[in-house]
Parts: sequence; structure tokens; C-alpha cells
Amino acid sequence: MSAPSSPGAAPPPEYLARLNPEQRAAVETLDGPLLVLAGAGTGKTRVLTTRFAHLLMTGRAQPHQVLAVTFTNKAAREMRERLGAILNRPVEGLWLGTFHALAARMLRRHAELVGLTSSFTILDTDDQTRLLKQVMEAEGVDLKRWPPNGLMGIIQRWKDRGLTPDRIPAAETSDYANNRAEKLYAAYQARLIALNACDFGDLLLHITEILRTNTEVLASYHRLFRYILVDEYQDTNLVQYLWLRLLAQGHKNICCVGDDDQSIYSWRGAEIENILRFERDFPGAQVVRLESNYRSTRPILAAAAGLIARNEGRLGKTLRPGRADASGERVRVVSLWDSEEEARMVGARIEEARRDGVSLGEIAILVRAGFQTRAFEERLITLAIPYRVFGGAKFYERAEIRDAIAYFRAMSQPADDLAFERIVNTPKRGLGDTAMAAMHKLAREQQMPLRVAAERLCQTDALRPRPRAALRELLENLSRWNAGLEKEGHVVIAAQVLEESGYIDMWKADRSIESAGRLDNLKELVRAMGDFATLGAFLEHIALVMENDDNSEGEKVSLMTLHAAKGLEFDMVFLPGWEEGLFPSQRSLDEGGAKSLEEERRLAYVGITRARRHCVISHAANRRIYGNWVSSIPSRFLDELPEGEVLREGGVTQQPRMPSSVFAAGLPLSSQRRPRVIEAGAWEVDQRPEREKAFARGTRVFHQKFGYGRVLAVDDDKLEIEFEKAGVKRVLDRFVEPA
Repeated sequence: MSAPSSPGAAPPPEYLARLNPEQRAAVETLDGPLLVLAGAGTGKTRVLTTRFAHLLMTGRAQPHQVLAVTFTNKAAREMRERLGAILNRPVEGLWLGTFHALAARMLRRHAELVGLTSSFTILDTDDQTRLLKQVMEAEGVDLKRWPPNGLMGIIQRWKDRGLTPDRIPAAETSDYANNRAEKLYAAYQARLIALNACDFGDLLLHITEILRTNTEVLASYHRLFRYILVDEYQDTNLVQYLWLRLLAQGHKNICCVGDDDQSIYSWRGAEIENILRFERDFPGAQVVRLESNYRSTRPILAAAAGLIARNEGRLGKTLRPGRADASGERVRVVSLWDSEEEARMVGARIEEARRDGVSLGEIAILVRAGFQTRAFEERLITLAIPYRVFGGAKFYERAEIRDAIAYFRAMSQPADDLAFERIVNTPKRGLGDTAMAAMHKLAREQQMPLRVAAERLCQTDALRPRPRAALRELLENLSRWNAGLEKEGHVVIAAQVLEESGYIDMWKADRSIESAGRLDNLKELVRAMGDFATLGAFLEHIALVMENDDNSEGEKVSLMTLHAAKGLEFDMVFLPGWEEGLFPSQRSLDEGGAKSLEEERRLAYVGITRARRHCVISHAANRRIYGNWVSSIPSRFLDELPEGEVLREGGVTQQPRMPSSVFAAGLPLSSQRRPRVIEAGAWEVDQRPEREKAFARGTRVFHQKFGYGRVLAVDDDKLEIEFEKAGVKRVLDRFVEPA
């Protein structure tokens, strides 16, 4: 480490003078392994870039002698730009980039050692899927029972752990395809080599194998790289860790920057143990803690610190405010009666903040699960507040939601060719290009809807027997479902459509990371339909939502999951849905136990520390999930927040709604206004959602279709309303909101 400046000595360079003492220690500790524990908002990017510049400015290394590794191309670009700004010149010849980019660059130098040439092709996900399908078909695997996406996930997990087909231990084996996953993996790898190709997982797997087995190649990189810099070390997986360890065996000048309290990606292979065992892996390592936070106010930092202190698997640090204006309001914890009131509360506070001059671009709603966004999207649309969804499509734009809506349109609107074409072979029914071409040809020639053309084809021999039978079954189901709308109600039929069409089973069979979230979204869609009197009203609402959803520029509220929010910051952050089972996620706890609970807590910590000035956490006593009203228990994380740093509002007394099973069993209820609950396939659906609103004569209300109006008369749950633009209408109270 450089000696501290003595009195009368020349002042430090400007790039060092801008650093606080702990940041400067991280920059100037150049020899040997170094772990920089960089808390949220402590300036880790500045430290990493300044350290890189310092190595060059002091002559410790030439640009090509530093290996700098990031997780995203954006981070690599930012580091390159900041480095050039410090040095006041562009820097060429850098080994700076993502894990995969740097591994690919190395692999092209030594491709022949794994049977490839330097011009190998890197396959994208679609190409991987097609190749896996070919390999599985050649081995006689039933693709309907064992879809290729499931095998892709297993192989990627093995590659993330640095496991080649011949080195999979017993603990890592899989029963996929009747215990044939390892054989299929080997066949897939052989096919890749034959095609002179590799997938993204191979980039690190191959180069790590080369470094592990070829001492000359490893020694050449030891001579080349005098220093190694690694960003977001807490997010590394096992093969990335092995690759770095091999390269660091030379000069041992490896600096890893990360935050164990922000390790939230285990579901995609990240191993928090990599950062926790750094000092064991690199004996004599120094640890510098960056604890001065320049983002958030003192109460926000104190609340986050009190929460994360409950985790046992951490190296330990305590954030303190580094801002001059660190005082601020306490974190607000708002208790609400139900999830609908929660959405109204968030919308109202955003409107109030906008009136107070807060930019919409500085406001974020961060949810634990993707399906939660729908309620907030609808409320923001109602209030004409522009928003954008980060890290994914808006709720009604998601592929599975569009598919489901296409099913509902095709069922109820026989002339809707676009909807019918979207669902006719989704899931796969053997209706390929030939069958579609025949339907389109007949529809054009006879000037008839595509569905009618399909019915005509089923009466001929134009299609082969199997696709003809599949098409006939679909057409009969569409007619049967439509006929059941009046008797069973649109919510029940919607659930039946998704179940009986095979669409739900399609996603259940998909073993990708996204499949569980897609199923959650479909259940939320069915739940949302209970807010509308008919299927037609729901479809009209969707059309209006999509029409109002323009792409106008300007400031917008950010809506995203907590995972997508890492690395971002906002003046005002809303954290809704802090209830047991939702956050912490019951699915995560079931799969990972205590270890997953600690990651859920880290996720809560990440959420709180996104806020600069205002943080509002909320929970509802009742939440309607997948069609049922469910009594919710406040998240354990709320009790772990230090009392002195939070302001609790609402004080809702827990009066649980009667569970749906009671309604289904026909047990008596004291309330006469109870929802009708019907079993539909695997789901229970709430046909008549219970409302907790009472409208008096004269109350001003808002209706999604008719706009603003005033209540003229009340008859139980039916209201007579004079709307400002639509005149007098009779509507059910659950379709209006207090204005």
C-alpha cells in the first residue's frame, strides 16, 4: 500500500483527492489479494475505475496487463468511459469486458485444444433449443413429456458449475428423461464440436478446462495479467470463480469488489459462498469496507442495516450516511385492508408527490413477483400517470397473457382471425405450415373467417388424420366453452379454457426459470376477470388499456421487480406486498429453507436501499391471489425493522376473510354478500369478488369506461349513477372507485 502523504508533501492527484479515506485505501492497496466490500451507494464503480487508472498512472501495469471483468456490457462501457476521463485520453488494448466476452476472446486463441477452430459459432437460445431437440429425437426421447427447455436448464446448471459430461458427481445427477440427462449432455456437446459451435455456457467451461489441464496456456496468462479487477463478485457462479482462481495463481494481485448483502441471484447460479470464503481462498487477503453511503438518508440506511443484521451468512458492515443532507423522514410502513386499497394508496401518494414537484422519473414501485404489477398498472392508467415496466413487458403485453386473451377472443368472437391463428397451434397440436396454408387458402377463396374455414377442412380429407382430429377437438372445445359462458360465468370458463386447452400444462412442463412466473401471471389474469361483469366487458377493458398505453416520451413512474431494481436508485420508492408467502416468497422458502430466507432478506435490503429520500413499505390484511381472497400475515421482515427508524401507519386490525374452502363447502357465513367460489380445474376462482365499499348518495365515483359521475341512488350493491359524459347508468358497486 502506498505511504500516506506527509506534511509538506505534494498534494495527491486529483483523481485520488476526490475519494474518501476508505475509497482511497481500496484504490492504493495494490499488492496481493484484496476484497472490497462495497455497500449500496458507496461508490464502488468509482473505486474500481480509479484503481484501474491508478495502476496505469503509477506504471504498475500497462493497459493490456490488467484483466477487468464486469457482469454487463453497460458496466464495461461505463468503466471504459470513466477510465478515459481520468486519464484524459482513450485507452486501447484493454482486457476489459464481461465474463463471456473475455472468455470468448481467450477461447478463440486456443480453440483447437477443445476440438474447435478459432472461427467457431456462438449459438443463441433458439439455436440451442433446435440442436437439443435434434439430439433428443435421435435418442428417442418423448419431447412432449420431456421438452428441450427442461434439458437446457439442467445442462446450463452443470456448465455454471464447471462440470463436463464426464465429471458430473452423484450429487449433481438428474432423473430427467429417465436418467438420460448425462448421456444427452454428452451427445449435445459432441454435436456442438462437430458443428464447430458452442453455447454461452461453453465459453467459460471450455477455457476453464483449458487453463486447468494445460500448464503452458495457464502460465502464458499468468505472465500477461499482472492485475485482475472483478466487479459484482457476489454474483459469480462456480465456473466463473474457478476461472478467476486459476488466472489469479500467478501474481495473486486480484481485487474483487462486491457486496455480500446484495447477493440475490442464486436462482441463476450465483454462489454467495464465493465472496464469503475469499479470505480462505486467498491467504493474506486484505479487506476494505466501503460504508459511507452517498445515496440515502440516515433513517433509510438505519432501517436497512437493522434488517440485514438478522442474516448470519455475511461478512458484516454498517452503512452510514456520507451526504451532507442525510437527515430525512422515517421509513413508512403502511397497513391496509386489502390489495385494492394498497394500489389506491400508492396511486394517491404518487399524485401528491407529483403536485409537490417530485419528478415521475424519480418514483419507483418495486414488487417481489411479476404478477403484482397488474394492479398498479391498472391504477396508474386510471389516474393517467405514465409508467414503464423495467426488465420485462407490461402485464397485458406478456406473451402468456396475449396467448390467454387470444384464446378468450377466439372462443367468444368466431370471426377474430388474428386470435384464432395465434392459438390454433399453441400448445403444439401438429398443425404446421401445411395445415395453416390450407386454412388460409380456403378462407381467402370463400371469403370466410379462418375458424369457419377450419371447420370446413375438418369435413374433408385435405388434412392428415392426426392434425385433422386435433383441429376438430379444438373447434369443438371453443364452441363448448362459449356455450358455457352464460351458465358458468366468464371467470370459471376462462380457467377451464387455460386448463383444458393444454396451455397450463405446456408451461408446467417447461423447466425454464420463467415458467413459474408465467403461471403466476395467468392466475392473476383469471383473478382480474372477476372485476368485470362479462367477458365482453373484460376484453373491452383490455382494448382500452392497450389503446391508452402510448409510447410518449417524458418522465414515467418505474415499475419493476426487486431483482430488476438492483443497481438503480430513486427519490421515492414504494415496496408493496410485504406479507408472508409473498415476501418472503413461500416458493423460495420451500425450495431453499434457511438459506433462501437469508436471500429473501437481502432482497428486502436491496429494495430499501434503492430509495434516496422516501421509502414506503406496505402490506395488506387481505390479498386476492389467483381468484381467492386470502387473509395475509404481515411479513416477518416488518418486525425486524428497527422501531425508531419506521413510522407505522394504518393500523388495520386483522379481520381475516373467510377462506374460499369454507365457501366451497357451503358453510354458513354471517355476511350475505359473499363471493361465489367454484372449483375450475386446478384453480378456485372467485366469481363475485367481495367488496368492502359502501357508497352513499351524492358520492363522486369513477368508472373505467364511463368516467366520473355522482351516485343518485343505492340498492344493495347496485348503484344508479349520473356520469358527466355518459348520462345515467346502473352499475354494480365493484366496478367503480371513490373519486
